[in-house]
Amino acid sequence: MKSIFLSLAIAVAAHAKPPEKFWGALHIVESGGGLGAIKGDFSARAFRALGPLQIHRAYWSDSRVPGRYQDCADLAYSRRVVTAYLQRYAPKAWAAGESGCDVLFRTHNGGPGAMKATGQKKKNLDRYSQRALGLMQ
Repeated sequence: MKSIFLSLAIAVAAHAKPPEKFWGALHIVESGGGLGAIKGDFSARAFRALGPLQIHRAYWSDSRVPGRYQDCADLAYSRRVVTAYLQRYAPKAWAAGESGCDVLFRTHNGGPGAMKATGQKKKNLDRYSQRALGLMQ
């Protein structure tokens, strides 16, 4: 009997995901809803993020999604990258659906250690997450 419940719990968690409004909010926060090879997060010499969901090269690499970094210019590909990344670094929040969106936004913006952030980084993540969550309303 325990194995049946365990199998059911695994199946439910595997199919749980954030709602579509999560993706809409993320898209608006990251690029204002723009499409294509949007370049952002500029440093002194170059851009550091690409595409409608503003994916950094290290984030893309961590996602382990096959393809090229330049593919992040495509929204559907970017969603696959974000999905893989968040399922890897915030699996409980991913499985929680809508109630996990705060953690998902913070992890997307602040990386795997986002929930342990302090000081200015925490303040920045608080603002980012509040803005994104507000867009989900």
